[in-house]
Amino acid sequence: MKTTTFKSLIAVIGLLICSVFVNAQMKKNNYVPLFNGVNGQGWHLANGNPFPENGWVIKDSTITIEASNGKESDTYGDIVTEKEYGAFDLVFDFKLSPGANSGVKYFVTLAEQTTGSAIGLEYQVLDDELHPDAKRGKDGNRTLASLYDLVKGEKSKSIIKPIGEWNHGRIVVYPNNHVEHYLNGVKVLEYERGSAAFRELVAQSKYAKWPHFGEAPKGHILLQDHGNEVSFKNIKIKELN
Repeated sequence: MKTTTFKSLIAVIGLLICSVFVNAQMKKNNYVPLFNGVNGQGWHLANGNPFPENGWVIKDSTITIEASNGKESDTYGDIVTEKEYGAFDLVFDFKLSPGANSGVKYFVTLAEQTTGSAIGLEYQVLDDELHPDAKRGKDGNRTLASLYDLVKGEKSKSIIKPIGEWNHGRIVVYPNNHVEHYLNGVKVLEYERGSAAFRELVAQSKYAKWPHFGEAPKGHILLQDHGNEVSFKNIKIKELN
């Protein structure tokens, strides 16, 4: 066996051992990994096709959507979990490239059969300084950690890690439909799914044309391909009763 091949084999074995250890620790805390750090098991393309061979690159326990044309799900496609979730506590780390746009969506039903990106409630993942979407929408509701196009994530710049470093996101959906977004341990917004106030926000948004948007009892978790390079790791979920 060649030395380089042997070293590669040792590296893979090391990653697998590390993954088993991390997964055991997460399960001890009632979290279940959504991404195993090794392959696309548990995920498929939002259009129904299997996990793609190109575009979504897995290396060093990280999954990265490669840069393409800056458009929504136009080249490689969004990926979604095979399983659907209702009430949950979802955590993930993300790293942006300069000017990048992506998102983590939840309660994605795929029933709308949209072209481009599949719709769902979205935790915005964005370079607020360089991407123009930060200045669109209403009152900053398309900025980092916001509920995209609906509720602005209130945060100070001091809690945001620089572009190229890892940030920590968290979405908590309680059984009573109270929802919270966190960025690097700080709660940046909260809202009540299905409330009168929520429905009024939807009616004034790009989602108004879809009846009962964001109110499904359960849905997929989605990582968005928006044509920019963005990385994710440590994606795990705890279902709440």
